[in-house]
Amino acid sequence: MSDEALKTSPLHDRHVALGAKMANFGGWEMPIEYPGGGVVREHTAVRSSVGVFDVSHLGKARVSGPGARAFVNACLANDLGRIHEGKAQYTLCCNESGGVVDDLIAYLRSDEDIFLIPNAANTAAVVELLAAAAPQGITVENLHEQYGVIAVQGTHSDEVLDALGLPTGHEYMSFVETDWHGHPVIVCRTGYTGERGYELVPAWGVAAELWDALIEAAAPFEGLPCGLGARDTLRTEMGYALHGNELSTSITPVQARVGWAVGWKKDTFWGKDALVAEKAAGPKRLAWGLLATGRGIPRAHCEVSVDGQVVGEVTSGTFSPTLRQGIALALLAPSVTEGDDVVVDVRGREVTARVVKPPFVQVDVREG
Repeated sequence: MSDEALKTSPLHDRHVALGAKMANFGGWEMPIEYPGGGVVREHTAVRSSVGVFDVSHLGKARVSGPGARAFVNACLANDLGRIHEGKAQYTLCCNESGGVVDDLIAYLRSDEDIFLIPNAANTAAVVELLAAAAPQGITVENLHEQYGVIAVQGTHSDEVLDALGLPTGHEYMSFVETDWHGHPVIVCRTGYTGERGYELVPAWGVAAELWDALIEAAAPFEGLPCGLGARDTLRTEMGYALHGNELSTSITPVQARVGWAVGWKKDTFWGKDALVAEKAAGPKRLAWGLLATGRGIPRAHCEVSVDGQVVGEVTSGTFSPTLRQGIALALLAPSVTEGDDVVVDVRGREVTARVVKPPFVQVDVREG
């Protein structure tokens, strides 16, 4: 997609005014970082205090009508029967071969109303698949540009929301539908950083006013607006999968170690037969973390070797601002195990690393 065709979030003018460095994320022009310290400063603010992210590029969709819950449950991998109204669930939209079309969050509003948050680039595909499968009486709507999404992440996220009169303290992976200045806002205890935090879903036209209020409320805690660069380093430290890297139509939940998001006992879901077979046989590759022991930063697609033999490749790699060293996520052969020493080919330079189980940084997102 050309730069001229990029979509912009309802907060685009705010990012430009702050001097943000912008880039293409799933067809949307979004902030990577802001002046004054960039990714490391923003990352550190989230780990130590609070950060505010514009993630309005994320998709929004709605499945509604009698039997909506049962319909979605027969399509997506996780089991909506495990949760009650007012809860959110991480789930997967798989293809028949078990690959992941997208990973997304499902908000269970009622048995007849499911709100979905897919990834930006995959929203249309998820909506099309659900719409094609929907029986009469079930409506599937693409609401991508009707809502913004703002993530408030970090130790002081509760205080920031409290200052605006927004609900806090509810259970992890639960949401509250409330109003702010007379406008509806969904406040969900979710995030992609590993820290305590919330994701707010306001109407598109209200997002800028809400953003301004959140940035003001975060200032006393030395909170910062944060770009998607820091969001990526934060999620990599936690070992969270990113679609297009750790998950894809050719990378299954079993390989990516997100089988916990699969309702294995359900009667049906897209890709079930292939995934059950793969789980029984054992995957031909598995997700691991790599902690650089040599100088260098592993990057996506770098080959990983043991004793001169290629055993896999890096799916995501970055510099960890918390650990001050290179870290990576990788898909490796089943012969590789925790504690093994490997070599990563970083543009022709050998960087040694140790195989570890993420997260690289210990936090407790469920605390409180």
